[in-house]
Amino acid sequence: MIKKWYFFLSLIGIVTFLSLGFKNEKKSLTPMAQTVEKEATISDFPFNETSISDIPFTKNLFVGFKEAIAHKESRGKYQKVNSFGYLGKYQFGVQTLRAIGVQNQHHFLNNPALQEKAFIALLSKNKSLLQSVIEKHEGSVIDGILITESGILAAAHLAGAGTVKKFFRHKGKRYFRDAYGTSLRSYLKAFGGYDTSFIVANNNATVHSI
Repeated sequence: MIKKWYFFLSLIGIVTFLSLGFKNEKKSLTPMAQTVEKEATISDFPFNETSISDIPFTKNLFVGFKEAIAHKESRGKYQKVNSFGYLGKYQFGVQTLRAIGVQNQHHFLNNPALQEKAFIALLSKNKSLLQSVIEKHEGSVIDGILITESGILAAAHLAGAGTVKKFFRHKGKRYFRDAYGTSLRSYLKAFGGYDTSFIVANNNATVHSI
């Protein structure tokens, strides 16, 4: 009889020991299991760089130049019309559009290819008007800003070629800000250093000649 009690007590002890050991083991494995689960989540859904930016890595290429200006002007929206009536991806004024051969504003807003041609045509015209400024000042430093051809062309897009000429004529002391407070200096700096060498200077450039 006593032997049976010893047997049952021993059996209960063994079961209790195994049960406690299993619980402790389960607790000790829980953090590790959570870590593995987190790691699996990261590896199963790899980081997608395009979720941060859809703009390609363009260094100083022209495509980087035009898309940087477009992002500043309109966030790259072809049908954008601002509160002052400037139109499209690159925010053209009506008079500027007429100067490069665009008469129909509605057609312009709904024609991305035409807007891209208009941007090239205006660069070509401004490069012709500012050729002497580019030759004289490119590579110099004014108020801490390294002057480059692309920066000059960008400034002309913002303020017009005539205002850019005045800026350099007054050695950088001629201040200009557009209706939204954007300065000519900021364009000289932000859009400097891009390759615009393939743009042909042509004062008569229009969307029909591009």
